[in-house]
Amino acid sequence: MRRVIGIGETILDILFKDNQPRAAVPGGSVFNGIISLGRAGANVTFISEVGGDRVGNIILDFMKENGVSTDQVNVYPDRKSPVSLAFLNEKNDAEYSFYKDYPNLRLDMPMPEVTNEDIVMFGSFYAVSPQLREKVKELLDKAREAGAIIYYDVNFRSTHAHEAIKLMPSILENFEYADIIRGSGEDFGNMFGMTDTDKVYQHKISFYCPRFICTNGGESLCLRTPSLKKDYPVEPLQTVSTIGAGDNFNAGLVFGLLKNRIRKSDLDELTETDWDKIIASGMSFSKEVCTSLDNYISKEFAAKL
Repeated sequence: MRRVIGIGETILDILFKDNQPRAAVPGGSVFNGIISLGRAGANVTFISEVGGDRVGNIILDFMKENGVSTDQVNVYPDRKSPVSLAFLNEKNDAEYSFYKDYPNLRLDMPMPEVTNEDIVMFGSFYAVSPQLREKVKELLDKAREAGAIIYYDVNFRSTHAHEAIKLMPSILENFEYADIIRGSGEDFGNMFGMTDTDKVYQHKISFYCPRFICTNGGESLCLRTPSLKKDYPVEPLQTVSTIGAGDNFNAGLVFGLLKNRIRKSDLDELTETDWDKIIASGMSFSKEVCTSLDNYISKEFAAKL
């Protein structure tokens, strides 16, 4: 059976609205997508790390409940698991404060084996962090050698914009590993000071990776490949929380690849109709997640897939 292998952080998100806590949910950008794929019945593995505390146990139990293997989660007995406070504004977009307590030696374990059937998902600061770079590359090298699809969600926040120049070699190396790159206009503004989709694709992406998706919140979604330039409208939606919207677009897109039995060797041959189906799958997951305070698709939505 094909597997989806994700690598990224796990964190407990405590959501505030009007300065009052409303919910506490396990999160993390790749984690959110992996949980949704687990709920959707995909065979998923997640490579991550938690502290040996109550929060770590909540996260591990949650992964198991949602069909996600915890075999590749490094537990640090004498550390606290990361927590984020997410303050929702009037548009239900979040502003974050993070609290982390990692040891110096991280992910001290071998990376799993990868086959040409698999899809590897990675992204965010985790994908460029100097502390984790060698372990992330170890997984990406295995994926590339095996011929797996590699999906990269840039997710480069404004909090790291001042480090963009220092991190650029790792960012460009990730572009080179990737078979599909997704990012938001905001991400590329933070990294390159450039938000125009066509300019970003032409000057920053296409040399490294031929397939590019740019999302712009509630505005249109843009797909660029060597043979296709297409913008998809995003229908207006009454949101409860936008946390996890991009993460679940990733999950839905990967679900679309699995459902349509697309492997790496098929990517160059995808038609406009193929892409329409894959993008629609991503958009449906993203839309669903905006209707609740959860970071992932609901079990009811997953059951209908």
